[in-house]
Amino acid sequence: MHKGANYGWPVITYGCEYVTCENIGQGTHKAGMEQPFTFWGRPGVAPSNLILYTGGQFPQWEGNLFVGTLSDKSVWRIELSGDDDAPQIKRREQLFTGLGERIRDIRQGPDGGLYLLTDGERGRVVRVAPQASAH
Repeated sequence: MHKGANYGWPVITYGCEYVTCENIGQGTHKAGMEQPFTFWGRPGVAPSNLILYTGGQFPQWEGNLFVGTLSDKSVWRIELSGDDDAPQIKRREQLFTGLGERIRDIRQGPDGGLYLLTDGERGRVVRVAPQASAH
């Protein structure tokens, strides 16, 4: 990832139109445009937002990215390695699939907690609670 670089959206993309999955843009590569840091296969996950977790309630997730998804109805945790100038994806993990709801937003609260906003007729805010360690 390069600050200020042109990643091409919507001229180049690996995604497809939400309903029909028709191509978006002019393909996946174009001179002067960078490739994405990561992407999902087709039809994609319909990302709603992304946060960098810096809170204290989940120390094992410190510095991880969290991506809320609409069509995938989950949250993706992306664990990074490397330094800030050249991060690499170490692992991607799909979380909270059991909710069965579209994730409209993810926020880190002032308490260091993680909060999910679902959408739909019965949309709600879900507080992610740390699990007690099993001994």
